[in-house]
Amino acid sequence: MPEFCSVPIRLTPCSGDFARSLALRLVASGVQVVVGSHCVNRIPSGLFPDAVENQEWAVSQAVCLVFMALFPEHYCSLLGLQSALERKVLVDVSNAAEMNIHRLSNAEQLAELFPNCLVVKGFNTVSTWELQTGAHDGSRQVLICSNSTEGKKKVVQLARQMGFHPVDMGGLSAAREIEVAPLRLLPSWSGPVVVTFLLFLFFYGYGFLRGILLPFLAQGHNAFYRLALDLLNESLPVVALVILALVYFPGLFAAWLQLWSGTKKQLGLLRFLCAALHGVYSLCLPLRRITLRSIVNTAYKQVPVPFLWNELGVWRSELYLSCGVLGLGVLSLLAVTSLPSVGNTLNWREFMFVQTGLGYIALTLSIMHTFFFGWDFAFHIEAYPFYMPPSYLVAVVLPWIVLVCRCFLLHPCIFTRLTRIRRGWESKHNCPVLHHHHVVTNGIEVCE
Repeated sequence: MPEFCSVPIRLTPCSGDFARSLALRLVASGVQVVVGSHCVNRIPSGLFPDAVENQEWAVSQAVCLVFMALFPEHYCSLLGLQSALERKVLVDVSNAAEMNIHRLSNAEQLAELFPNCLVVKGFNTVSTWELQTGAHDGSRQVLICSNSTEGKKKVVQLARQMGFHPVDMGGLSAAREIEVAPLRLLPSWSGPVVVTFLLFLFFYGYGFLRGILLPFLAQGHNAFYRLALDLLNESLPVVALVILALVYFPGLFAAWLQLWSGTKKQLGLLRFLCAALHGVYSLCLPLRRITLRSIVNTAYKQVPVPFLWNELGVWRSELYLSCGVLGLGVLSLLAVTSLPSVGNTLNWREFMFVQTGLGYIALTLSIMHTFFFGWDFAFHIEAYPFYMPPSYLVAVVLPWIVLVCRCFLLHPCIFTRLTRIRRGWESKHNCPVLHHHHVVTNGIEVCE
């Protein structure tokens, strides 16, 4: 059992918002807490579990652990407490003020000011909300680093007692990375967002050039009103289709590379966003068309019009809409399982079935949705104004290549060889010996 669980100890946080949540969490974990502040009279009564004391008395009461929950520019105000803090563990919970990892971290500056203390960096990546609601409602990881093995051990034990999962990041120099971690805004999303934006910019620009700008320059036809709705609705689905193909293209490339040599959560969500927006915009189109044709409908509303049945057109629209709705439904399932809170509840086989099996089903439905939409338009010369193919034909090339390559990989001969490679088998070309080298040990034949 950790030392601080068997022997009651007192920890000293400062009197800020983070300190209040930290104190409440510590008390709930069975730790006795003393709160110290340089302005005791300014702390409202009842804000903390116990009365707030001055810093000198609070530090003197702390057995071994002191939380330094104050901004780095105020570290110097505690220099008068050096003797009282000697040999105690100082836990620095501050964050960096700017994205600069080439200067000394706040924890390293604290270690220079208090050389006789055991400085540990930790709990800065845990939010006030997570401290209040519990470790199971947010991120359970607590990044910890220190040059003191003893101090690090005490903080690791305390983090576990509080219900968190401590992660040892090494020496105190790692505090530079830990302190800037909360400042990074969606670091893993930068690449996918850039790829999505560039794809959207390409297809939006392509559609603008093909359907608006060139007809205006060549024929004087003004269709700039399409920029706000039509062109967006044309660009979003093709971007979603290309992104879906890009998600599975690296895996296919790696598989073919393995066959040749004989050796072995963001794009998906953005893809779903584009597809969902396409669905919403498609629902808006009838409203716009009704507005544009209201005058015509008013003029002809008294004229009897014979009912004309277009069997081919009906089948086209039914299949087009059905594949689109089913594809969006499967993409919704992929997006939900991409969330950590949902994905962590699945075992590896379930996760791979959803992300790979259903992913290719979504890709197939999306390609069918595109083909049914295009129908036979691709074979009409009118579909290529200025010798430029429609956007959906440009976008469907990569997804079609991915799907065809995937079908080849599912062939029994190819699939069996690929499975053997992924289980550790190597071709004779790469490993000419050892394939038939058998050793008999204790009556058991072993193949090395």
